[in-house]
Amino acid sequence: MALDTDKIIEELKGASILELNDLVKAIEDEFDVTAAAPVAAAGTGDAAAAKSEFDVELTDAGQEKVKVIKEIRDITGKGLLDAKKLVDGAPVIVKEGASEDDANKIKEQLEGVGATVTLK
Repeated sequence: MALDTDKIIEELKGASILELNDLVKAIEDEFDVTAAAPVAAAGTGDAAAAKSEFDVELTDAGQEKVKVIKEIRDITGKGLLDAKKLVDGAPVIVKEGASEDDANKIKEQLEGVGATVTLK
């Protein structure tokens, strides 16, 4: 059985909407399929539980900016000037793609010195 795709397409181009609708229904019945587009399920709250990587965002350095800069240096391994620029640029991502445990540890470290941190 040799099907010529071009011939089939040319035949379909000449068909009316009603004929094409009947064709779709016949194909659905014959092959037990549906032509309906799949619908994504609405988020049920499991998305956060399934998330494996987090971005740690320094939202605000707070009152103890010097302590936050020191923590940023420890976390990122950056020099003093780079860490200061990072803190001064808040809100800023401190760590991208961190595991849940690492992200929570970093958040605790920074919040411990007065910073405001968000996990994304």
